[in-house]
Amino acid sequence: MGWRHLLFANWPVDPAVVAAQLPDDLTVETYDGRAWLSVVPYLNVDVRPRGLPAAAGVDLPELNLRTYVSRDGEPGVYFFSLDAEGFLGVVGARLFHRLPYYYADIEIAGTDRGIAFTSERRHPGASPATFAGTYEPVGDSFVPEPGSLAAFLTEHYRYYTTARDGTLRYADIDHEPWTLRPATVTIEANTLFEANGFDRPAGSPVCYYSRGVDITSSRNRRWE
Repeated sequence: MGWRHLLFANWPVDPAVVAAQLPDDLTVETYDGRAWLSVVPYLNVDVRPRGLPAAAGVDLPELNLRTYVSRDGEPGVYFFSLDAEGFLGVVGARLFHRLPYYYADIEIAGTDRGIAFTSERRHPGASPATFAGTYEPVGDSFVPEPGSLAAFLTEHYRYYTTARDGTLRYADIDHEPWTLRPATVTIEANTLFEANGFDRPAGSPVCYYSRGVDITSSRNRRWE
């Protein structure tokens, strides 16, 4: 698949706040002593099983709330929630990837003010969650330097998740390094934090934009 028109909107928070919401198997990763919660809207393009041509894929907008973790020194991303269009895709991701996907009505469109993104969760029995915002790049493009905050917030190539029986699972992601630009965002509505048991972080987020990368994912595996 490909990821396109991504916003990484990142808020620093107390590591203890994040640790309280994580599985015991995972450790909070910090930058300058702070944990981070990131809201990431974007468009999935050409989503398809490995081996099929791009023409067989579908385009699906997605929105996630994530943080940064490690297990035995192996860093990765942990998703608190992923809202997505496409009911069958959501069901498949829950069954085969053990990720906390939720069905949502999502619209993404280019406007004269940037990328407009709206999401309203429709998943039966799930906590309500909405997001509405507009974001745009405002600076020159760059590749994050190793050890920088931008690299910490974007350059992760593994995600962790837990199965229904509580076992830790993971998958590895392969793509080219991110090319980013500084970004601005205007948020009209955002209840993702409350829907996942967090207080809304104070202050403005650190924001980056990317036109995107093409990615492949390994199968979801149990941590041994």
